[in-house]
Amino acid sequence: MDLSFSKEDEAFRQEVRAFIAEAYTPEMRAKHARSKHGYMDKESHVKWQKSLAKKGWLAPNWPKEYGGPGFTVSQKYIFDVEMGAAGVPHTVPFGPTMVAPVIMKFGTPEQKAKYLPDILATNVLWCQGYSEPGSGSDLASLQTKAENKGDHYLVNGSKIWTSVAQWADWIFCLVRTSKEGKPQEGISFLLIDMKTPGVKVEPLVLLDGTPAPHQEVNQVFFTDVKVPIGNRIGEENKGWTYAKYLLEFERGNPYSAGLYRALNKVRKRAKETIVDGRAVADEPSFQARAADLEAQITAMEFTELRIFSALSTGGNVGPESSLLKCRGTEIQQEVSQLAVEVLGSYAIPFVEDGMIETNEPSIGPENAFTTAPYYFSLRKASIYAGSNEVQRNIMAKAVLGL
Repeated sequence: MDLSFSKEDEAFRQEVRAFIAEAYTPEMRAKHARSKHGYMDKESHVKWQKSLAKKGWLAPNWPKEYGGPGFTVSQKYIFDVEMGAAGVPHTVPFGPTMVAPVIMKFGTPEQKAKYLPDILATNVLWCQGYSEPGSGSDLASLQTKAENKGDHYLVNGSKIWTSVAQWADWIFCLVRTSKEGKPQEGISFLLIDMKTPGVKVEPLVLLDGTPAPHQEVNQVFFTDVKVPIGNRIGEENKGWTYAKYLLEFERGNPYSAGLYRALNKVRKRAKETIVDGRAVADEPSFQARAADLEAQITAMEFTELRIFSALSTGGNVGPESSLLKCRGTEIQQEVSQLAVEVLGSYAIPFVEDGMIETNEPSIGPENAFTTAPYYFSLRKASIYAGSNEVQRNIMAKAVLGL
């Protein structure tokens, strides 16, 4: 693999850096730094995404025919690295990264015309309706029911762990339309307007302690919700096929750039944290752990380059996305644990809602209060998008052929 960059690539890198310097405002940086789970408030997040959309960079993986930027493989890599290195807010993925590829591949021309432009412009936000109480990693056991009434479906049930549902205009849902045959054979894929009567969102407060309205996840309830037949993607009872296709995009994301930045932040904190007259960064035990993590991240980076190079030929990530998800989330958790250990007692103070600005002085390093909540928040990373145990089964079967 040729890892050298052309003059055009380096010019593009400078363009990305200039964009970040202008669009990622000091106000956004301050809010993002105070977040305990990675999201800002809705207004700031939409503002950031609209700036990306105006530049044409909101959906870097989209084909040009649908409004994508047409990045080369090296440009996409540079874009991800620079965004990760700058620590910008991540794009809310449920529209541009997840449901959009499904609409592109399986949607009707009318559905493509209706949904894709608004997703690309961030005129609407989406959320994901997959998991249910009792149906997480065993997703095929889902019970949210959709009865076909001729011109519409009548939906009843609930979805759980629904990220930013309190912001969302639309939700894409897996629903049960048949109980015949295998569980996977009776599932359909619906697009539901969150303003439809009968849709209710209830906040769920996680271990990071962030309260409503800035919580990350929710439970969504559906009571006699009428969904037009035209809002179904593809064929009835074939939703499992579309759901698996979507999960390749949910899991197949780059991690290494963000991991490098997180580790560098820990190293900086270790230099600033003095214990018994000595910086934590000078301790051999810290240096060994940091070096081990850096080696793991470097291996992750080269694995990403190898896998994502397949995208240049028009393919999708495929089952190797499970590898990215497993290693990426596990290294995330290790880095966050090291961050807590470096801060020691300074990681203890609890601030309920970091989005609310106060005049109280920070205890310890600036925004140290986010470190422990973020560590707790990341405990879920190896569970969501399909638990890592399930991902290893997928790799064993689909990649290794066991």
